[in-house]
Amino acid sequence: MSSNGLIPQDVYLSFFMFTTNLKPHDHESRKRVLKHIKELTQIGYTGFEFPIAPSDNTDYSQEIQDYANLRRFLDDEGFRDVAITTNVGATPSCDPSSFDAEQRKQALQYLKARVDITAALRGEVMMGPIIVPYGAFLQDGNTPIWSDRLQDALARRYANAQPALQELGNYAEDKNVKLAIEPITHWETPGPNKLSQVLEFLEGVSNPQVGVVIDTAHEILDGEGPEIFAAQVSQLANDRRLHYVQVSAPDRGAVHTSWIPWESLFKPILAVYNGPVAIEVFNAIPEFVDSLRLSRRKFWIPGEDPENQYPSAYDIAQEAIKITRKKLTHIYNLD
Repeated sequence: MSSNGLIPQDVYLSFFMFTTNLKPHDHESRKRVLKHIKELTQIGYTGFEFPIAPSDNTDYSQEIQDYANLRRFLDDEGFRDVAITTNVGATPSCDPSSFDAEQRKQALQYLKARVDITAALRGEVMMGPIIVPYGAFLQDGNTPIWSDRLQDALARRYANAQPALQELGNYAEDKNVKLAIEPITHWETPGPNKLSQVLEFLEGVSNPQVGVVIDTAHEILDGEGPEIFAAQVSQLANDRRLHYVQVSAPDRGAVHTSWIPWESLFKPILAVYNGPVAIEVFNAIPEFVDSLRLSRRKFWIPGEDPENQYPSAYDIAQEAIKITRKKLTHIYNLD
């Protein structure tokens, strides 16, 4: 059914299963990353999505070198062919949507450094909430704002961010890195929450190097239904802005036992896209249990946690790639 005659062969796993900070400068941390990659490539994963932790240091040269060293370490251990993408977010101190011009300038330098990190890892996609900082809900003084007031305030912030994202896209193009903006559900962040909001934002960013990542969890929770979604996917493809796709359960847990409308989501995607599909599981690691209010058990991490009778992180990863390949193959072969 795919117009280009191909089905996505590359399935990646997000390292949010294990950590939010790879600590690339630390040798023991690099060895843990290597161990997971060794195990998961045997399961069938061909790439990995690395979270790039925020940094308060405005001299990013050492940080970029640390990630280059991590890539070299993986290469030297026999994993040169493993692909890497990055997950990056704007931060409250580096906010391209800020009304403060100096902060927008700092945000642009920060995000350019993240592009450099992605390039140092030989990654071709940098995705995430790079317009408005993740979880930074807007307030009037100490009072949160919602609904019409929130959308009006966000419209002004989007206008602030558009010139920065245009410049960032031009910079990323020179580095062969695509930028994939993630619309994230309103439970987690103020905006953008919908594909339609990102599409409207992109009307003010002419470079198609700046595009979109579709995450099934967010589309299920905040999407506008299968007919509108199909039209949005078609528009993204026509505009050359569909850069990345993630499979994630609505509860951000196990994919194989979740409520994902595979056919409604992937039939329009597979008609126009054959890039990597990344599986994203937010494990119940300390960084997520409070912020996402995770009530489910942790998928214990081999080599880090005591073994128990519940599924391990590797078990969940294996089931996730199995169901993803099965569903994508079935949808691709539909008449």
